[in-house]
Amino acid sequence: MAPTESLEAKELSLVGKVELRIALTDSDTKLESILNTYLPPLLLKLASDHVSVRNKVISICQHVNTRIKAPQIKLPVAALLKQYKENVNPLIRHFDLLYIQQGLDRLQVSVRLDLLPLLVNGIHQNFLESARHTSSLFNMLLKLLHSLTLPPRGSADDLGLRQQLGFVTAVEDAQFVASWIGKLILYTSDRSRKSLPGLNVEDCSFLQLYDNKDTWQPGVAGGMILAETKVVAIKFLASGAFTDTERFFPALFASSDPNSRISDIGDDVLKRAVPAISLDRNEILEHLFQLYLGTKGSEGSLPARAPLQTRILGLLCKSKRATSYTAESIQILRDGLTSDSQGGSTSSTMGKQGLEASKLRAQIFTYANWLARMSETADIDIVAPSLVSQLRGYIESQGWPIYNEASSGQSSQEVHLRSLGYESIGVLARASPTAIVLDVDLDLLRWLFDSLAADSAGREVNLSIENALSSVLGAFGGSLSKELETSLEGLLLHNMQRQPGDTEGSGNTIVRSTQFTAVRFANRCLPFSNTKARWINALAIGDGTNMRREVLEEGRKGLNPYWYRMLNPEKLEDTHEKDIASSKYDFPCLVDLIEQFFGSNSPWNPSNLQGKPLPMSDAYSVATRFCHNVLLHQGLSSDLPALDSEWERQLEMLVSNDGKAREKIKNYVRTLAANAASRSALELLLVAEFNGIVTPTSKEISSSGGNCVLQLCSLSPDPVVSKLVSHVGLLRNSITCTNRSLRETASRLFGILASHPDCSQTEVQGMMSAYQSKSRAWQEAVGSQYIDVHGAVLAITFTLSRRSFRIYSSATPMDKLKNKPFIDVILEILTSSHDKTLLDAAIVSIYELSLFRTLSPDSLLPAYSAVAIVKKLAEHAEKGNENAVKALGAFAMQCEEDLAERSAFDQIIDTLFKLYSLRDPAIQFAVGEALSYAAAGWRSKALSAALDIEGSPPPSASRDIALSSVLDRILEECKTTKPALRQASVIWLLCHIQFCGHLPSVQERLRDCQIAFKGFLADRDSLNQETASRGLSLLYEHGDTELKDDLVRDLVSSFTGTTANMSGTISAETQLFEPGALPTGDGSVTTYKDIMSLAAEVGQPSLVYQFMSLAANNAIWSSRAAFGRFGLSSIFSHSNVDGYLAQNPKLYPALFRYRFDPNTNVRASMNEIWTALVREPTATIDKHFDSIMGDLLKNILGKEWRTRQACCAAIADLVQSRPATKYEKYIGEIWTLTFKVCDDIKESVRTAAMALARVLVGILTRGLEAGDSSTRTAGAMLKNVLPFLLSRSGLESPAQDVQAFSLSALLQIIKKSNKAALRPFVPDLIGRLILLLSSLEPEGIEYVRLRAEQYGVTGQQIDDARLSGVRGSPMLEAIERCLDFLDEKSMQELRAALENAITSGLGLPSRVGGSRVLVSLSTRHNFLFKPYANHFLKLARKQVLDRNDTISASYSAACGYLARLASDEEIVKLVEYCRKLYFDSDDERHRLVAGEMVLAMSKYATDRFNALAAEILPFVFLAKHDSYDRAKSVFEDTWNGTVGGSRTVLLYLDEIISLAMQYLNSPRWALKHTAAFTIAETINAAGAEMSDAAAQVIWPGIESAMDGKTWEGKEKILQALVKFARAKNVVTEDEGRWAQIQKIVLRESKRNNAVYRQHALACLADYVELRESIKLGTEVYEITAPIIEEVLVGPEAMDHDMQSGGLPSKTVNEEIVANAQAALLRSINPLGLANEDLLSSLSRALALTARTCSEIGSRKVHNAIFEAEQSLFRKLQRVLRSPAPEPVIQVLIKFVKLLFRTEDQVEQTRTKAAEAAAAFAPLTSADERMRVALIEEITGARAQERSVTVQQSLERARQAIPDA
Repeated sequence: MAPTESLEAKELSLVGKVELRIALTDSDTKLESILNTYLPPLLLKLASDHVSVRNKVISICQHVNTRIKAPQIKLPVAALLKQYKENVNPLIRHFDLLYIQQGLDRLQVSVRLDLLPLLVNGIHQNFLESARHTSSLFNMLLKLLHSLTLPPRGSADDLGLRQQLGFVTAVEDAQFVASWIGKLILYTSDRSRKSLPGLNVEDCSFLQLYDNKDTWQPGVAGGMILAETKVVAIKFLASGAFTDTERFFPALFASSDPNSRISDIGDDVLKRAVPAISLDRNEILEHLFQLYLGTKGSEGSLPARAPLQTRILGLLCKSKRATSYTAESIQILRDGLTSDSQGGSTSSTMGKQGLEASKLRAQIFTYANWLARMSETADIDIVAPSLVSQLRGYIESQGWPIYNEASSGQSSQEVHLRSLGYESIGVLARASPTAIVLDVDLDLLRWLFDSLAADSAGREVNLSIENALSSVLGAFGGSLSKELETSLEGLLLHNMQRQPGDTEGSGNTIVRSTQFTAVRFANRCLPFSNTKARWINALAIGDGTNMRREVLEEGRKGLNPYWYRMLNPEKLEDTHEKDIASSKYDFPCLVDLIEQFFGSNSPWNPSNLQGKPLPMSDAYSVATRFCHNVLLHQGLSSDLPALDSEWERQLEMLVSNDGKAREKIKNYVRTLAANAASRSALELLLVAEFNGIVTPTSKEISSSGGNCVLQLCSLSPDPVVSKLVSHVGLLRNSITCTNRSLRETASRLFGILASHPDCSQTEVQGMMSAYQSKSRAWQEAVGSQYIDVHGAVLAITFTLSRRSFRIYSSATPMDKLKNKPFIDVILEILTSSHDKTLLDAAIVSIYELSLFRTLSPDSLLPAYSAVAIVKKLAEHAEKGNENAVKALGAFAMQCEEDLAERSAFDQIIDTLFKLYSLRDPAIQFAVGEALSYAAAGWRSKALSAALDIEGSPPPSASRDIALSSVLDRILEECKTTKPALRQASVIWLLCHIQFCGHLPSVQERLRDCQIAFKGFLADRDSLNQETASRGLSLLYEHGDTELKDDLVRDLVSSFTGTTANMSGTISAETQLFEPGALPTGDGSVTTYKDIMSLAAEVGQPSLVYQFMSLAANNAIWSSRAAFGRFGLSSIFSHSNVDGYLAQNPKLYPALFRYRFDPNTNVRASMNEIWTALVREPTATIDKHFDSIMGDLLKNILGKEWRTRQACCAAIADLVQSRPATKYEKYIGEIWTLTFKVCDDIKESVRTAAMALARVLVGILTRGLEAGDSSTRTAGAMLKNVLPFLLSRSGLESPAQDVQAFSLSALLQIIKKSNKAALRPFVPDLIGRLILLLSSLEPEGIEYVRLRAEQYGVTGQQIDDARLSGVRGSPMLEAIERCLDFLDEKSMQELRAALENAITSGLGLPSRVGGSRVLVSLSTRHNFLFKPYANHFLKLARKQVLDRNDTISASYSAACGYLARLASDEEIVKLVEYCRKLYFDSDDERHRLVAGEMVLAMSKYATDRFNALAAEILPFVFLAKHDSYDRAKSVFEDTWNGTVGGSRTVLLYLDEIISLAMQYLNSPRWALKHTAAFTIAETINAAGAEMSDAAAQVIWPGIESAMDGKTWEGKEKILQALVKFARAKNVVTEDEGRWAQIQKIVLRESKRNNAVYRQHALACLADYVELRESIKLGTEVYEITAPIIEEVLVGPEAMDHDMQSGGLPSKTVNEEIVANAQAALLRSINPLGLANEDLLSSLSRALALTARTCSEIGSRKVHNAIFEAEQSLFRKLQRVLRSPAPEPVIQVLIKFVKLLFRTEDQVEQTRTKAAEAAAAFAPLTSADERMRVALIEEITGARAQERSVTVQQSLERARQAIPDA
């Protein structure tokens, strides 16, 4: 035990020695020294193994604690902190911390801050060892941050802060500090709860120093202000000590803090931190979700506050991985959407109201949408049902479907959230359709439809519901099960029947229609084959007058297969899925469709009509037409027309013109008729179509509806048509109705039915008899009876013609004889009637009867000959009657084939050929059709649809001779030069090929026809070109392989310009130009003959070739317009596969170019050819790319403007659709040629070139933005494009659109370029952009500025607006971005460019822009710019003298910024320049400029300004007294913004006075006055406590300032002089100074300037009271008495020395008298006067005062007198004793009486009089008479006084009178 005891004793001995040393210290200094040495080692003994040692140390520490309470004792904090870090013993650490906390605040700031690196070193490990101790360390860190001055962000010091603190190596320490700063931001001092939002119990305890209540109590020692601590902490976080990753969470917390000082910094830091982290990292996402939702358990954290939750959701909406956290996402929506009224939620979100809750819920909906869009299928299927349920619950909690506004709180916000809720449901439903929507009950879809129908929350919600339904629409894109399809049908039909205003069984009132949405679902969710969906379409069309337009359009789209496909495009790649999707486009089953539309359950069922008006009449014809088209479509099977927008019309044309198609449909109808079920449906459709004609309706049926029943009857066998024969009587009304189209349809249908074998002849004969009676009485018809006759004639015509056809083989002469009376009637009408309606009926009758052999030349009565009929028909044909033309052709069919002259047939042919003069193309097509009748009879395909009853066409005799003759004649006419005949002949030839091309006689002449057609391709008339194109297409179809190849070869040769085969022949009369196109003076060149004549006249044969070249050019362009018309594309298409083009691809380059021709027709034609010719455009272009590009570059500078324009557009298209590597080798040439064409003489070419330039710029910017290193041409492209954009062809162009493009392109290039690509161009670019700022300013701005006053504004206001425009200019933004690209090399190059721009810029924008660049360089690029700051500061000094104030101010500000970086010598020069500018210039603007430069330096270079304060501040103080208000204001702002208080004047007093003295004698009055004002202000600043030293400095200045005559403002100097005299210890010891002051005051009082005199007298009054020991009464009287006398005599005596030159105003005179009286009365000094002198002074004063009071009633004068009398009476109180001299008593009594002559004065004056009486009251003790007199006056005045205030004053005066 001995060694142990000795060790313990040794330790105790050592500790005891330390204790002794401490105890023996007798001063704080010695104690501090001892503790610095021994305190840390002493505390180490706390780790001793011996309890006695530890207790001893603790005892010593207790003693030390009592000794170190004095704050001046400094502790060894650094050593203790280091010891804390190096030891882990908790007891040592406890005492270390104890003394560190006590000693930290006692250290100097710099010493404290030196501890910062040591404090944070290892703090993370300290936390792991002891959280309680670390909380104290973190608290000390926060205290140090209050004293820490952070370097500017981005500076070298800022970037080195992380290294200085050791965070570079100790990253975990940086993360720890950043993390706890973030928790500090979340912390609040609310201790009602153990945990806080985002903080658990342990976090709160740590920040509270483990329940130390004084931690955040600023009034307690060691306490801090929480808000301020958060601010300094977030600023520290924003410094370079932390990385963006470490800042992320604290910045996130700060950005949502309610304190804007914190949130602003947080927003800024967060913007920079977010890009630096990955939001898909699990640890970040888990932390975000934990913050949002809180942690479980009693010790866990609460959910974050609403603003932070909103921010967190915004971040989660940027993370795709966040969607995989399904449980957390569900909880977020459940907590966020649960209604406040439901309660039961522990989330902090619940209970929130107002804007924060609304923002949060809105963000929740956004998050729901994010989940729907970005989640994996498996994840969204888990989340979506729960989310939709929550969203529905939220909406229903607001009231559903009727919105309960009263219970929903803030209506507008809640309505918006309701809208978002609906939209979110829609998005979720689309994302997870199987889990949400596609259930058999369609619960969600029904709910949404009910919401749409009945939700009453307003239009915004309505739109959101429609959007939700649109989203749900996408869920039904696939194939639906039968059950689901049936359920959907029922739902949609139910919603089609809902009408606004209806009340449903649930009690909900329908507020809006759901029909449009229902129709959309039917068209997009149900297949085209679904008959219920098509019925919904019919219901949508319904009664169009009551339907919305969009409903009608949607309904029509559903009944059109093309638009149905457009609404449901194929998007599938899988073959199986494609097959399923294709089945969606299948047509409906015809039988089912007819049953749906017209079956027993339909309102259109024939049995339900029974003569009633048609329901939904607008839809009826559409429905029947749709069923009819389905029948035709299914009947055609493989020969279907293309499904496009013209599908219905093409189907109709195919059935009408194609005999094969008609035969195919007839066979299909026969197949339907063979089956009982399908026959029943077919008959039902036929009856339905028939009912459309005969059933009464509110609207007239369309012609298409009547055509359907006629067409169906013509295609159906007689057994099917027999279904209608029993209804033939129903046509009676329709035959005689007023609708001509319906009348003709009904008459034709009557003919078909009446001639049917099964028709009742009894009824027919009755109707026929009635019609014949009407027809025979045509001459007696008047008015509407013509309509009856018209219908009767047509009914008989169609009946007789069809009956004749049916019984033709068995007809007897008697049958033909029966027809002759009627034929006689129609011929009579034709020859005698003048009514157009009857004539039309007669002509139609002749056509129909001739067609069916009822009318022929041999059947005519003797009164009428065939020639006469032909002549009559010719008359009508020549008037443009198409029916007459066709009637001629039909009648020719019945004439003998006799080509002999004057035969009926020959006359008909001649008549038809003579109709070429009619320029209507429709007539010529009718003529061509009629010629085919005459030449081929029933073999003409034009009559394929004319036979509308069952049976084969009648046999026709062979007319090969007539056919050949007509064809020969047509071919011959094609060679003519007459424009009208050429057009007619090519149309006739087309008709002949179309209708008779199958006949052998025509087949033999196909090559001749080809030649004829080719001759028209070069025709100038576009119709001729189109007709020829169509004819060639028909020839191609009819020709053999050799003919086809020859045709293609000729077409390609003509197209590519290698031959002239297509141009036709030219004769002397060939018209080459339009009349007037080439005027010659006497006329114009039009024909080839004209060219020859003109060439001969001028003696230039070469002119012929020039004109012919021009004509050929016109022809070739015109011919190309015909290439794509009417089927030429099919020629190329077939040839491309197996013909000529397959071996000759040279067409592609030219064809590609012509696709962009400026001519619309050419462009459309070429696109049609391209589409047909090129099956795979991408592959074709890639294959022939070089040849196409070569052709375009070759022709872009061609002679023809069309070619140049087309090349520009073609190149733009070509480069946009190809990768850069494809055209990389051409890019330089493209740019060069583009710039050349941009200056083209043709405007449209320039426009196209500009468009190409835009494309090239777009490609360039995209490449620059991507920073693709493989794009080697980027630099070369920039070299080409930048000079162009900056040239007169770009930004300097006079055309505004070119300017706009160039500016836009330049900004895009700068915005999207990377540093490496753009940096070489930056110096020149910046200089050019600065100069262009003025070029882009509207020219009228300067004009308006010069005449600003005319527009009610000032020039400065306009300049301010221009300045704002420059600051917000995109050009300036581009300049700023260019500055960001600078490096040392480019900065050196920029120097010259920037200097040139600054010195040569002319307009305000450019000048101001240059200053802004200097500012930006000085602030954002100071490291690069600093070497050049001196140079540009010199340059900026030269610009400040610009005549424009705005420019001057801009460069003044730039000087201030440049002063930051300039050298001290240059700043001194700048200050000297400002002083020189101020003191040496006569221009007051220069003084303003000097002030602006000094102000800028004080604001923007404060440290440099303060360093030269002794040089600058005296100058500023002097200049802030300038007489020029603008300059004065600027210097005042500088002084006030720099100086802390008025005592600064005393600090620089010597310099100020010295500077002022220099200019007191200046010949320039402005400077002289400014110096005087400055000296006066120094006196005001020094105040009453002015030291003698200060007085010694000031006195010479103020004395000199008072010299000279009066000037405006001199009174301020005089007032300062009096104030100087009033100051203590200033003149008490210097009587000479007193005398001089007195002399100055008396002298100035004698000045004659009235304005100045009033102030001088006031100063005199103030001064005389300062020297009671001096007798000044006489001098003052001698000064004031004359002045008062002058005023009393009259104002004319005062008319001198007035600055304004006019009489002094009444106010000035009153002020003069008032101040003179005050000076006079106050100058009486009783202490220094004998009784006689006193009596004399009082008497003089009394006399003058009495006179003044009696003659001047001014309140101001009286107030001044009473106030001066108070002063006089108080002076008398000190000298007047009883008994007083009698004369004095008498004078004083008179003063008393004078006091109360104030009856007419205002209350204030009377009050002052009473106060003067109170001052006089003590004097009454000297004599009873004065006492009595005063009492009497007071009593009298009291009796008459009405004012309570005055009465009280009089009462106080009465009480002040001593008792007798």
